[in-house]
Amino acid sequence: MTSPAVDPAPEKHPAAPGLRTAAPAIPATPATLVAPVAPARRITGAVWAALGIVYVVWGSTYLGIRIVVETLPPFLSGGARFVTAGLLLAAIVAWRQGPAALKVTRRELGSAVLVGLLLILGGNGLVVLAETSIPSGLAALLVAAVPVWVVLLRTVLGDRPGPGAVGGVLLGFAGLGVLTVPGLSGEVKIGGVLLVLVAALLWSAGSVSSARLPLPRNPFTASAYEMLAGGLAALTVGLARGEHRGLDLSAVSGRSWAALAYLVVFGSLVAFTAYAWLLQTAPVSLAATYAYVNPVVAVLLGALVLDEALTWPILLGGAIVVGGVCLIVSTERRR
Repeated sequence: MTSPAVDPAPEKHPAAPGLRTAAPAIPATPATLVAPVAPARRITGAVWAALGIVYVVWGSTYLGIRIVVETLPPFLSGGARFVTAGLLLAAIVAWRQGPAALKVTRRELGSAVLVGLLLILGGNGLVVLAETSIPSGLAALLVAAVPVWVVLLRTVLGDRPGPGAVGGVLLGFAGLGVLTVPGLSGEVKIGGVLLVLVAALLWSAGSVSSARLPLPRNPFTASAYEMLAGGLAALTVGLARGEHRGLDLSAVSGRSWAALAYLVVFGSLVAFTAYAWLLQTAPVSLAATYAYVNPVVAVLLGALVLDEALTWPILLGGAIVVGGVCLIVSTERRR
């Protein structure tokens, strides 16, 4: 789930969406889009290349998830994805920076576990479950409203959003209302739509928390522990749901295995690294544009690869949500 978040507090680490993740993490996920920005950062070809990776790869994670769950169970596959990605990221950190880079305090570890549970188990895990019953493009558009939930959560915590952010929230909810029409009309399962809405709320809670909790200073270390915690929790939920019963790995399609490998390597590692580098190199306002590009990429890929229908609620509701997100992001980056 490539999920955006907007928060005025300095960013402690990026979480990849569809990292979602996971989160970042998760993806994703990576968590917040606002960080201290040095003046006059030069926009080079490398910056545009990294931005293109974030646009396309994180936007494609919804398609990848939809293909994975064709023949693999949701929580077990999602858990395997993030445990594998977390171990790989931890190994890379230890290799490049030394084992000492993985050392954290108990408070930092506890914070990383909490954020990982919110972002990966709650945010990404419920999206994976939902995509067993709803189109990937619709899921991406529903997740695109994460900044709307973030603004609301910040308001509850005492922050005062500006008029632009309030207008973006209203637009976002209007778009979500239109996007739920397929579920209300019976075109898709309303349960799947509701699952994604809850996932977006949990992802937003994890995003807001990540800017306020004492996380490890090294963003890669923090994300590795988040992915491991969320992935292990997802595996536990999958086992509790009985997803392992009757699971025949020989019956899993080659394209599901390929999609899972793609999510681990590209969705959880390559795109996350590109986004983390962007936050250090490019203007945050430019990096934040993934929040409204990813859902467009996801919808187009779903239609082209899986022949998902582009109905009027998806097109209209998606346009309204993206407009609201644009308004929120453009307002918040000026604060």
